[in-house]
Amino acid sequence: MTPEQVRHARELLVEPDNIVASIARLLGVSGSTIYKYVPSFRG
Repeated sequence: MTPEQVRHARELLVEPDNIVASIARLLGVSGSTIYKYVPSFRG
C-alpha cells in the first residue's frame, strides 16, 4: 500500500460504520493487507 492508501485506511477505520472488507475493496487490497499496514486497528 502507498502511504496515501495507509492514511486513507486509517481515516476510514475510525468510523464505526466502516468495515475492513469494504475499505479493502475501496483501496483495491485484501483485508489482511489492511491489518498488516494498520496493525493498531483491532476491529
